[in-house]
Amino acid sequence: MLVKQILKGKGDGAVITVAAQATVGDAAKLLSEHRIGALIVADEGIEAGPRGILSERDIVRELGRRGTGCLGDKVSDLMTTELVSCRAEESADTVLAKMTEGRFRHMPVLDGERMIGLISIGDVVKARLSELAMERDALQDMVMGH
Repeated sequence: MLVKQILKGKGDGAVITVAAQATVGDAAKLLSEHRIGALIVADEGIEAGPRGILSERDIVRELGRRGTGCLGDKVSDLMTTELVSCRAEESADTVLAKMTEGRFRHMPVLDGERMIGLISIGDVVKARLSELAMERDALQDMVMGH
């Protein structure tokens, strides 16, 4: 399965963004409201390209280290700026390997320099499980003579 198929299966594919100058508290509120695990940092929307990514893990790590004082910090203070991304034509297995090796759960999907979506490890695993179920059903039908 390809990344573009995973994106298609996600529906509208809207990527929630946050400005680099927003507070970490504002970012946490967005994560909670949208029930997501990461925000793309993009001051002018994703079309201009992502400046970074801020995940719930980033916030929790800093909360554990410094307490609630970090909620007033700027997103730019905590965001990851060296993004690992993928292309729409990459396989789910390749992306899963990148995420596992890098120990992160969200990956921007780029077309050139333009961001076209965001996939999570959950999206990839769900797609892979669906693919395996279809293969199992096809094999079962073949064995049963259907």
